[in-house]
Amino acid sequence: MALASVATISAGTGALLAVSMNSQPLLQSQLSPEEAAVFSEGDPILSNSSLRLPRLTRPVNILVLGVKVLTSDLDDPLGEDVGYHALVNSFEGLSDTMLLLRFNPRTGQLVVMSVPRDTRALVSGVLTKINEANLDGGPALTAEALSDLLGGVAIDRYVRINVQGVEKLIDALGGVTVNVPKDMKYQDDSQHLYINLKAGRQTLDGDQALQFLRFRYDNHGDIGRVQRQQTMMRAVIEQTLNPATIARLPKILSVIQSHVDTNLSVEELVALVGYGSQTSRSDVQMLMLPGNFSSPAEYELSYWLPNYDKIDGMVQQYFGLDSVQTMEAASPSYLRVVIQDSTGDNVATQSLVDTLYDSGYRNVIVGEELNETLPETRIVAQRGDRASASMLQQFLRIGEVRVESTGNLDSDITIQLGEDWLGEHGAAL
Repeated sequence: MALASVATISAGTGALLAVSMNSQPLLQSQLSPEEAAVFSEGDPILSNSSLRLPRLTRPVNILVLGVKVLTSDLDDPLGEDVGYHALVNSFEGLSDTMLLLRFNPRTGQLVVMSVPRDTRALVSGVLTKINEANLDGGPALTAEALSDLLGGVAIDRYVRINVQGVEKLIDALGGVTVNVPKDMKYQDDSQHLYINLKAGRQTLDGDQALQFLRFRYDNHGDIGRVQRQQTMMRAVIEQTLNPATIARLPKILSVIQSHVDTNLSVEELVALVGYGSQTSRSDVQMLMLPGNFSSPAEYELSYWLPNYDKIDGMVQQYFGLDSVQTMEAASPSYLRVVIQDSTGDNVATQSLVDTLYDSGYRNVIVGEELNETLPETRIVAQRGDRASASMLQQFLRIGEVRVESTGNLDSDITIQLGEDWLGEHGAAL
């Protein structure tokens, strides 16, 4: 352990020395004093010591924006006309992805809230899609719009990355292994966008990861993209966010430097990576902004309409000053539980339905089967209700609880049934 600690400190120190000639080496845009003031300047977020890496001293909220800019989006495109709508290394466009990350050293948690880009929100006094905020006023206006949407949650820093940067980042990390839930095929010659992925668990390189993230041509549209983003983020966190990543930080930064814009300092970046490397999987909690699809009769455009009552509850639980998961479990009779089977055993699935019904879970349905076999059941708190998911796990005596939005969209709890259910109850089936 001592040797590992020394190695980690040495690697981190080397990373700092390699990139700290400029305290903000990834800052690509200049913020005006008014824009800079949007980002919280309260108590210091770091503690520094000559004997260890920088550490977080308080909860920190980071706005992350993924931006896709095409030549057709620019009034004065740079370079020669290539004959199609090419991607541009720019940050001044509509945000394609929006996340709010909370690193909370008081609870040991990393919370990720996904905000659908079609969310209807107030931007510069106008109700519109929240992804327009970056185009109209950059990260500062986006932070203001998101903070207002969440009832005043302070945002400390921002990170903007364009799609080319995501591709280079995945390649720099050596790829990422995910389960592609279905065959994904799409072609758009006007953008030279060609998506061709087969279903199944596989390791994706940067280009393939981008195809996985950009695909949105299914029944769930933008919300399906949010689910795939969460799947990809969890995979990256679990596979690459470890102490060894700190040692590779200079190389990673050099590869993606021109594709990232952030007001994080080097010390802050190292502290966040260090925090993430020590966060257990069960403490990585992924949420989606509560809401519903608009109907064609309501608005000309398609929106994700925020549910403000549920947003207030989620903010209080996960983004409060001393947020801890103290919410009481809901009554089983009120919970909507959806089962997604991965075992291919209809008898096992029906036995789970019967077990739940006999125990008071009266709103249980069987959803679509998964395309991969899970060794361990996942009990997914689709809407962030960890208490109810934990109670269900204790009752079933199998599986792991995951707070994320990758289950059935209409569920409160999604049970992704694995082979451990057969191991626990196989003799009785």
